[in-house]
Amino acid sequence: MVPDFIRRFALQNLVFVAVLFPAISAADSALIAVATNFAEVAESLVRDFEALSEHEIRISTGSTGKLYAQIVNGAPYDALLAADRENPRRLEEAEIAVAGTVFTYAVGKLALWSPDDELIIGNGIEVLKRGNFRTLAIANPELAPYGDAAMETLKSLGLWDALQGKLVMGENVGQAFALVATGNAELGFVALASVKSKRNKQPGSRWDVPAELHAAIRQDAALLEHGYDNAAAVAFLAYLKSDEARLTIASFGYGLE
Repeated sequence: MVPDFIRRFALQNLVFVAVLFPAISAADSALIAVATNFAEVAESLVRDFEALSEHEIRISTGSTGKLYAQIVNGAPYDALLAADRENPRRLEEAEIAVAGTVFTYAVGKLALWSPDDELIIGNGIEVLKRGNFRTLAIANPELAPYGDAAMETLKSLGLWDALQGKLVMGENVGQAFALVATGNAELGFVALASVKSKRNKQPGSRWDVPAELHAAIRQDAALLEHGYDNAAAVAFLAYLKSDEARLTIASFGYGLE
């Protein structure tokens, strides 16, 4: 068992963990639930983390709402990297997440994107107001924080009701991106990180949504009770706070607190 004071120290400062507390650096394996929008970044972070330690990290991705439901129903995840801050705190209140371990690891950025180089020129507001497109993809606001941010943006612009007939919804922001990338929607509100990804071969055109049009997409992490004694989960969450990890997160198009 990893004592509470060691766990708290590890989450604050990974640098000295292996030196001062060998018990927490013994090789372990953890299963981390990761919001879809952060999957590519998580894969990069896992590679870097595993190169620095003997731990093994496996990730499972999905919408935050779906992951939350799985966790509440007993899925054996050791930690959660959510796309919002509400669900980790709900898990903490329900004593499913370890008290005091919730923190913001990234701040998401929303973009209006189209593979068409000429569809979104300048201010995306004008494109939305003209409405000369068949379909607009967003993530489901009831399941995904990026979908909620897209809905807030359209409401801030006074366009939510007017564009109802053109909306198509993905379960998560990754699916919203896929709808646009495959041509099933002409444009959509997606994670900026997905547009900037090296995997995206269609840079197209985009409008970076001003932060004041929606509530900040703060993405929180939490150590779950299933991972209470899991050294790999504790160390990986601590690694997310390191300068190296924060640089990686920022390089993928996320903000930092």
